[in-house]
Amino acid sequence: MKYNFDKIIDRKHTSCIKWDIPLEGGMPNDVLPMWVADMDFETVPEVKERLLEVAAHGIYGYTGRDDAYYQAVCDWFASRFSWKIEKNWIVSTTGVVLALAAAVRAFTKEGDAVLIQQPVYYPFSNVVTRNNRKLVVSQLKECSAHYEMDFVDLETKIQEHQVKMMILCNPHNPIGRVWTREELERLAEICSKYQVQIVADEIHCDFIRPGFTHVPFATLQHPWSKQAVVCTAPSKTFNLAGLQASNIIIPDEAIRRAYTTELNAMASFGAGLFGIEACKTAYQTGAEWVDELNAYIDGNYQYLKAYLEEYLPKVKAAELQGTYLLWLDFRAYGFSDKELSQKMLQEAKIWLDDGTMFGAGGSGFMRVNIAAPRVYIERAAGQLRKTFE
Repeated sequence: MKYNFDKIIDRKHTSCIKWDIPLEGGMPNDVLPMWVADMDFETVPEVKERLLEVAAHGIYGYTGRDDAYYQAVCDWFASRFSWKIEKNWIVSTTGVVLALAAAVRAFTKEGDAVLIQQPVYYPFSNVVTRNNRKLVVSQLKECSAHYEMDFVDLETKIQEHQVKMMILCNPHNPIGRVWTREELERLAEICSKYQVQIVADEIHCDFIRPGFTHVPFATLQHPWSKQAVVCTAPSKTFNLAGLQASNIIIPDEAIRRAYTTELNAMASFGAGLFGIEACKTAYQTGAEWVDELNAYIDGNYQYLKAYLEEYLPKVKAAELQGTYLLWLDFRAYGFSDKELSQKMLQEAKIWLDDGTMFGAGGSGFMRVNIAAPRVYIERAAGQLRKTFE
């Protein structure tokens, strides 16, 4: 490989949420944090160099997005997903969670129903309930080693609760599914039938394992797909979350206008200088880096999956199709969720995300972030074996 993803970088005492919260929160000093979804890899070298150049300039005033920025975003999605985006479709925000909250406020009113599919990234429910909307859950169906949408339940819930908006996660966090074109087309048909606004969180779209294909929702054949709001960002792909830059892609002019009106009401004006420059440079120079990154993460997945099958067969890993987040099933041990969490922290000395955080269907599960140097994956595997064997 051209890039060294085995490199260990000490992130402690850098105000890093992933590594410093355990130290400040009274957890064991030797706990291995594999919870929050940021990677333990340095970003693209060219991004680091560009940010040093920007820092050296010494003036960090108000900054806009130039044509090169928009072209970089358009070129990335054209080359990676054959999605031809127009410049004016791109709306800048500081993050996808903020973008989801803005969509809830733009496309629904207080008391309206918004549907999500659990288990799912927990801020989905927060942006609904904290904006005084009605949360409706259609639980995903567990099918052996993977999950599927329950289309019957989905349509029933939409009808019963007069759902106005749905938040889709693709690739899905935490279960690792990459929804097929056929599944997405069926979803578009149902939402079109009941005029449900689709907001698709596609922040993990660049993490796709071999044999699977990410289909941006707005590229479907069904006309309703062009009404979607598609949330993207370089933050997961290039490990830039602290720079707060996201690109929300909205093909329909009227929907885009309603959305930007709400952003303006929230006084949200998008990414700042360093986020803009990092995003532009990453998309311009980072393709080979992302390809090698995906190969490395796939190696981590194959290693951990094989290790569990050999030494801890009671721990079942969901098939990982996309993202770098692996969904582990510990239900065979019969622990309560509290017991499982305590055992993981105090005995295995690993900090994972409790499955209950992700809502319905999460009990007995834990989510592990495998976007880390292999030595961390090996250490975690050994500590799991020692604790649970």
